[in-house]
Amino acid sequence: MTMDRVTVYTSFNPVQAQIVGSQLQAAGVDATVEGEAAALSMEGYSLSTGGIRVQVPSTQKVDARQIIDTHEKGEC
Repeated sequence: MTMDRVTVYTSFNPVQAQIVGSQLQAAGVDATVEGEAAALSMEGYSLSTGGIRVQVPSTQKVDARQIIDTHEKGEC
């Protein structure tokens, strides 16, 4: 059985995407950063595909968004 993954954060900056992914992982969320390698290897690729995506299992979507929102507001 495969678990559906959903995008909870998108960035055109690979460093920012990695930071968000790391924050989620530190909080126990199974986060992955998708599209980073292609974005770094081909100029403009990230823009044409909608950015670098941080994805989590669909069952962790709500928790992940709460963590991201808290960090973006500087409440952590």
